[in-house]
Amino acid sequence: MPLANHKKQMLRVARDAFAQQTGVALKLAGNGPLEHLEIPGTDTRLEVLVIEGRTQTVDAMLALREKQQNLRNQVVVLQQVTGDKAEALRTEGVQFIDTAGNGYINQPPLYLFVKGNKTDNVAARPKTRRAFKQTGLRILYALMCHPGLENETYRAIAEKTQVALGMVNWVVKDLKELGFLMETGTGRVRQLRLIEKERLLERWITAYAEQLRPKLVLGRYRGAEGWWRQARLNTDMALWGAEVAAAKLTEYLNPQVITLYVDKDDPAAVILPNRLKKDPQGDVELVARFWRPETIPPHGDTVHPLLVYADLMATGNQRNVETARMIYDEHLVQLVREN
Repeated sequence: MPLANHKKQMLRVARDAFAQQTGVALKLAGNGPLEHLEIPGTDTRLEVLVIEGRTQTVDAMLALREKQQNLRNQVVVLQQVTGDKAEALRTEGVQFIDTAGNGYINQPPLYLFVKGNKTDNVAARPKTRRAFKQTGLRILYALMCHPGLENETYRAIAEKTQVALGMVNWVVKDLKELGFLMETGTGRVRQLRLIEKERLLERWITAYAEQLRPKLVLGRYRGAEGWWRQARLNTDMALWGAEVAAAKLTEYLNPQVITLYVDKDDPAAVILPNRLKKDPQGDVELVARFWRPETIPPHGDTVHPLLVYADLMATGNQRNVETARMIYDEHLVQLVREN
């Protein structure tokens, strides 16, 4: 599917900045179903992947690309990439350009590598839509986990996500403009359908890690060695998330960080019975639940697999990313597959 307008803007900024640094003006070719960059004077065409938000870790980025085609024939478009991240991407063979003019292209005999540039160009940063800010992300989470919710009234969606009615209107408007909501039917019989769900999921997990999750962390704690293995949760008050949830879903991971999503108004319901003690360096992380359990029920005693996947991908840890792929294949493929 062709790139959305805001992504094309980011691509053009990155392409122009890279041309200024290298003297090589990559050409955008968008006549086919995919967007490509062509290298002048050659037959080389590189498929484009635009990733918004801050640069993801190399492991997470490679995990996203593994679902696509050969890295050698692709170029990732990013916002500013730091020098060490540029080196890591080059080492891993990930070709990229960014909005500061940094980049790595290795298409023999052409070899280009630029790092260390910074940008203060606000225009180079696509505006964050309301759908991908804190409140919008809560609505999106419910829409992705609760198929069909998009066709309920705005008032019902607001009630089920505990947000203001006007915000639902803004989020729906954004999703339509960004190509994630399609209206079907004619006359009075019209329905909305969430589409491009895999792309929406990738964008959501990036925005969630940056915009919403940091605001939800309630603190770090420490418990007795292995306490969580015998712990029994009241699922109305707390659910396992991230690595512990992944271990339960896959039996593949040995959790290093114990994450619990808890009722923000009563974290003591988990802290006291499990004798957790406040410790800024502790391995227990309490995060405030941001959804209504009636809208997104527990997955046993864990959060929804979509949230487990998001948290694992955000760590960039290789073992976590491998486990995230397993969860995607087992629990999320059907959820994001087009209807």
